Amino acid sequence: MTDLANTSTKPTIVVSDIDYRRLTDLAAAAHDRFRDVAEELLAEMERARVVAAAAVPADVVRMGSAVEFRSDTGQQRRVTLVFPGEADITANKISVLTPIGAALIGLSTGQSITWIARDGRQHELTVLSVG
Repeated sequence: MTDLANTSTKPTIVVSDIDYRRLTDLAAAAHDRFRDVAEELLAEMERARVVAAAAVPADVVRMGSAVEFRSDTGQQRRVTLVFPGEADITANKISVLTPIGAALIGLSTGQSITWIARDGRQHELTVLSVG
């Protein structure tokens, strides 16, 4: 997946203490089945600034957030970030245990991040809005 050794190029992210616990547990439980994405999600949690749920700014992507973003190809999408059991691509609900889902968690409006798709290609996305 992504080169996790160089987190200095990644934007600062904020995660609630509740999401931090749930996502850390999820990544640990999924490690054997989805190693690359689980490791990416764990790395994101390790570098996150963890705050009380009430202190997470409204423009930060958290679990259940509707997020509009633009990809490096110019495509704009609106998705809801969900746990794996709730994922439904036809309803624009993407799992946090996907490369793009792990990349989105904790970002705020205006931030961009580079992520690696399952096919090995590097992409960049920019968060346009969070609701």
